[in-house]
Amino acid sequence: MTVWIIFIAVIIIFLALDLGVFNRKAHIIKTKEASIWTSVWVSLALAFSGVIYWLFSNGMVENPTGLTPNTAVIKYITGYLIELSLSIDNVFVIAVIFSSFKIPEKYQHRVLFWGILGAIVFRALMIFFGVALINKVDWIVYVFGGFLLYTAFKMLTSSEENFNPKQSPMYRFLRKLFPITHKIEGEQFFIKRMGIRAATPLFIALMVIELTDVLFALDSIPAILAITADPFIVFSSNILAILGLRSMYFLISRMLQKFRYINYSLVVILAFVGVKMILSHHVEIPEWVSLGIIVLALAAGIIASIYIPSEKEPIQEK
Repeated sequence: MTVWIIFIAVIIIFLALDLGVFNRKAHIIKTKEASIWTSVWVSLALAFSGVIYWLFSNGMVENPTGLTPNTAVIKYITGYLIELSLSIDNVFVIAVIFSSFKIPEKYQHRVLFWGILGAIVFRALMIFFGVALINKVDWIVYVFGGFLLYTAFKMLTSSEENFNPKQSPMYRFLRKLFPITHKIEGEQFFIKRMGIRAATPLFIALMVIELTDVLFALDSIPAILAITADPFIVFSSNILAILGLRSMYFLISRMLQKFRYINYSLVVILAFVGVKMILSHHVEIPEWVSLGIIVLALAAGIIASIYIPSEKEPIQEK
């Protein structure tokens, strides 16, 4: 329990420094700044694998699944890469939400900050119940595995271009709950005019992002539970991936068109972990195989996006 408290306290300190020191003043996050912070978060997350090894070597964290230190590290890195790769799909949706509600770039970081904070709470609850189900109900793995295969199929056959945040249940619910102003009022989530309290587009965008993150968690939580049911590894890899999502958004959102094939990488990853989950009681797939497939899928999507010309881009003659 002490390790959990320390980990959560460190995360809270990071978040406080982020909003209270490094981003105290609203400003546009440039590509260079986003690249630096993305590198920092990814480096911290990968370096945390050393902490995982140390904790499991010294028995300082509960180990309900009996993992060795080396296996714990591989499962942590694999889980982190899964969460990070699935976050790429989340970036597209966040970009559509900001565009739909016309959120200025200088205020987007503030919305993402509070969105990430809410995501941590929601995912912690989902991880708690997910791990409990996996450990107590054996057949639930088939349900999770089947759901991941269904999600992979839907991702392959559907288009996200038709996604409209203003048609989401959350937006319709908020419109019934209180008045909504269409004018941006600085960093304010609420304003008061003539005695009436109204929500600004920043708050609406925040709530819609929270809802979409819960929906994305329905995919990502079962995906990482296919790798391990160890609660600390699932939680730490998930949260560290989410923390890197803010800076990753400002980096990747400007290059979405260049990574047009990354969606197929996510389909492969979801399909693989779905099959792995369904076969978990019958076939043991080595962790290095899982990690290798995830890395290869991501690399293939990135390389294809770089070297295969888009149909919209004319091929230049040499």
